Amino acid sequence: MDLTQDVISGNRLALSRLLTLIENQDERGLSALDELYPRTGTAHIVGITGPSGSGKSTLVNRLALDLVDRKEKKTAIIAVDPTSPFSGGALLGDRVRMRDLSERPEIFIRSMATRGALGGLARATGEAALAMDAAGYEVILVETVGAGQSEVEIARLAHTTVVIEAPGLGDDVQAAKAGILEIADILAVNKSDKPNASITANALKAMLEIGEELRKASGEEDMHWTVPVLQVSALNGEGITELSDEIARHRDWLKKSGAWESRSRDRSIDLVERLLKEKLFDEWRGRVDKEGFEQAIAKVNGRVLSPRQALEILLQRSSKN
Repeated sequence: MDLTQDVISGNRLALSRLLTLIENQDERGLSALDELYPRTGTAHIVGITGPSGSGKSTLVNRLALDLVDRKEKKTAIIAVDPTSPFSGGALLGDRVRMRDLSERPEIFIRSMATRGALGGLARATGEAALAMDAAGYEVILVETVGAGQSEVEIARLAHTTVVIEAPGLGDDVQAAKAGILEIADILAVNKSDKPNASITANALKAMLEIGEELRKASGEEDMHWTVPVLQVSALNGEGITELSDEIARHRDWLKKSGAWESRSRDRSIDLVERLLKEKLFDEWRGRVDKEGFEQAIAKVNGRVLSPRQALEILLQRSSKN
């Protein structure tokens, strides 16, 4: 069985097997991804992020159907679910919620557990997106965990980041507090049938207008994307067509402005740097003797050494090995 050729030919089972191997850091899967890499670089990666309870999964459901039915785009979905810090398991609830899409041959769904990774993504999300890209999927929707304000990692992976907000989740300006508003290429206020939806949308528009004024005052270049604020209802499908059109319009802007290439380069840098950090850490742990490491940790715990001092000692010992 030639795994790479099966993936290229559109074998969904082969793609699933490849993704499992990649998640498990199996050399067979990593080698296959190396072979497939020249076929990547064309898929439009769209990040869907926002706080828990904003309706991301339902919206991804609707959006995927619009992409395949109306725009005829072969679409893949990566739905990231949190891993329990106690049991190490993951519910993978998105797989249950998106069950109605699983029978569509144009749609491929993969749930991934975070396995302790921070920032709203799983450790292997980037590699999974590459595999789907190589398999010929034109749009890849990446739904983050839903932890809230810390989910900015998606901006490093996606070409287009859609931030979902919803009325009734507390502070209407919650998104502006820790950077999540700044990563948005498109803002969508879900559950637009609720009475406070327009208030939330207007608050977001006001914040964006302030940011636009500051940008102009700083003398930034004219070739700038203006973030749209849409009101949608994933439950009844309202506004999904407009959202899909805005995603396509942003892709066109990326291509025209040159931002597509710059974002792709940033993603390549991020992938290589992450792999480099993991590789160097594994090599370092292999050089440090277990007894010396435990002694250093004991001294840190006993307040004899600070963490930085312990690190310096461990680095010195490992360089001698």
